[in-house]
Amino acid sequence: MSRAVRRWRHLTVWAHAVSSIGWMALALSLFALLALGLTTEDPQIAAAAVAMAHHLDTVLLAPLANASASTGLMLSLGTVWGLAHHRWVLAKAAITLVQLYAGIFLLSGALGAAAEARSAPVALAVGTAAMAGAIGFQAWLSFAKPGPRTRWARDRGTGRTVRLPTASAAHFAAAVLAPLVDIAVGTAVGFPTPVLSLVTLVVAVVARKRTLRAPDRSHPAPQPA
Repeated sequence: MSRAVRRWRHLTVWAHAVSSIGWMALALSLFALLALGLTTEDPQIAAAAVAMAHHLDTVLLAPLANASASTGLMLSLGTVWGLAHHRWVLAKAAITLVQLYAGIFLLSGALGAAAEARSAPVALAVGTAAMAGAIGFQAWLSFAKPGPRTRWARDRGTGRTVRLPTASAAHFAAAVLAPLVDIAVGTAVGFPTPVLSLVTLVVAVVARKRTLRAPDRSHPAPQPA
């Protein structure tokens, strides 16, 4: 592995860790604000707490969630772990996608409505606590790496374990830079725009498929006598 690949891969791991920790911290911050809105007897404090939760969701939680998901998926697609070859990686990816759907289509809209109504529903507080708990569980999966390989980890023809290659430096550079560009664009337009991260992920999936379809040079075909 070249120095450039190692350097960019380490930066991708760092970016994934930082954005994931930030995502969890923001989920806990939203829970604290919504809990304040639910328990305070002052309607002005309740309204301010809900409005602040909505603001933090838009300007911080959503961009960090997108960056965490993007860098995590790019690491899976660019390393020997793969996206569907280990149960713990597949579980993390599934939880991430569910959380992104819930955050984009459920949480953000509900927070906007709550800010307009100047009150916090109990379901929102429960949802943000569940989000933080799910991220904590994903962190445990990363450390414990439980479960065997999946059936996709073996070649259907030979039954041998598929050896996944490490991606190029450009792959990991894109994994780091794409979320940064998306965050900058989102800050400028006023709402999250993870367009470049999505494009980068699609390109990475196509590149991984082409790599896996290429002949395995580590096991050359026998030469005729």
